[in-house]
This record gives sequence, C-alpha cells and structure tokens, in this order.
Amino acid sequence: MPQLTSLLYQLVLAASFAAMVAYLVYFVRQNNRARNLGRFLLLLSGILQTLYILCRYVEAGHTPITSQHEAVVFFAWSTSWAYLSFRWRYTVKNFGTFVAVLIVLLLLVSLLSERHIVPLLPALQSYWLPIHAGVSIIAYGFLSLAFCGGLMYLLLERELKSRRLGFFFSRLPSLEALDQLNSHCLSAGFVFLTLGIVTGSVWASQAWGAYWQWDPKETWSLITWALYLVQIHQRFTVGWRGKRAAVMAIIGFASILFTLWGVGYLLGGLHGYAT
Repeated sequence: MPQLTSLLYQLVLAASFAAMVAYLVYFVRQNNRARNLGRFLLLLSGILQTLYILCRYVEAGHTPITSQHEAVVFFAWSTSWAYLSFRWRYTVKNFGTFVAVLIVLLLLVSLLSERHIVPLLPALQSYWLPIHAGVSIIAYGFLSLAFCGGLMYLLLERELKSRRLGFFFSRLPSLEALDQLNSHCLSAGFVFLTLGIVTGSVWASQAWGAYWQWDPKETWSLITWALYLVQIHQRFTVGWRGKRAAVMAIIGFASILFTLWGVGYLLGGLHGYAT
C-alpha cells in the first residue's frame, strides 16, 4: 500500500503539472487543442487526488487531514473539484489557467512537507474530524476560486484603465463576468466556512468542555470568517462590486493561508498540530 500511495502521489504531481502547462500554452497561443488537453488532465488530476487521499486513508486508518502535507493535498483536491463543479455549470474564459497554477503551487507545498503519517492524537480521535476539517477545506476550495477570479479582475481592470488593450484584454472574460464569478464562489465558500466554524465549536465543546477558547487558530478562523461576512454583507446590501470586491477576495484568501499555516508556525496553540 505505501508503494501504491507513493505512485499515486507522483501521478498527481505529473498530471497537475501537465495540466498547468497545457493551460498556459492555451493562454498564450489560444490553441484549442491545448485547452481541451488541459481540461482532461485537470480532471485526471482530480481523480488521482481522490484515489491518493483514499489510499492514504486506508494506510493511516483515519481521515488523512492531520498533517501539513495532508491538509495541503486536501486543499488542492478541494480547489480542483470546486473548479470542476463550477466548470460544469459555467464557462469563464481562461479561468482554468489560473486555477491550474494555484493547484500546482499548493501541491509543491505538499511536496516540500513531511509525508510520513502522523499518529492521531487523542483530541483528534473523533467523528468530528472529517466533518469539521473536511467542510473547512471545501470552503477554502471555493474561496480559492474567488481569489483567482479577483486576481483576473485586477489584471484586466489595470489594462483597461491604462487604455492599452493587449495581452489580458484578449484573453480574459469581461469584468462583469469576473464579478459574477466572484459572487458565486464567495457565496458557496461562505456557507461551507460557516459550517466549519459551527462544527468546530461543537467539537470543541465535546473535547474541551467549551465552545470557544480563543485559541490563536480559532481566533484567526473567526477573523477570516468575519472578513468574508463583511464581503457578503456589503455585496448584497450596499452593492459592493468590481475592484473593491476583487481586492477583498484576495485579502480573504491571504487570511485563509495565514490561518492554515501562519498561525501554527508563529502563534502555536491547541491547534498547532492540526490543519
């Protein structure tokens, strides 16, 4: 089983990198064959990621989401399938290019992380582990799409403001389409993020006897949730659109990354061992 798991991981890396290259070729040359190849390879990568996670589950005997390597692989998996589910319903020009690059960057982080299986600590031996951690990572996947859309928006908006229509203008969708993308991904991600906060609180109550202990990771999770709550509120009540919404999507994603990694390295706390 360890050999199969290792082989699957190598195939995940190869398929994801090949998908990114194919999408980048399409982005530069607008070659439809490269786009179709990129779509196929990204789907293949998503399937291989699923198989890798399942094999690691069998090998570990628990949900593989308790180490940095596992958390980042789950993050890449969530981003992949969030995009594939989005792509099934909507078509956004060259969106796959930005998503494929992000997936490869996440997998590179997982490659640099320790891959050995971490024994499950007593506090994590609960059915709430896959529920809380899984829902939270799924939220991150959809919110990473909003980040990609926000980045695309700013690149196109900058080119339009310069009145020199060139590379990005011919390759990116309209600002309106990108704003709608942001709205859809933000709404889906926020629902899962809220569920992650709620399930985490219930689990904390069962494990430590209190719904909230203001642990650094809990605090930053709440800050991240509040940032997205502001975005949701402002978008649907006072009509935040365009550049402001794109910038907030990027800031929110930066907060996610800090919650996922920065807190554990810099602040520690009860969640220092977790994802």
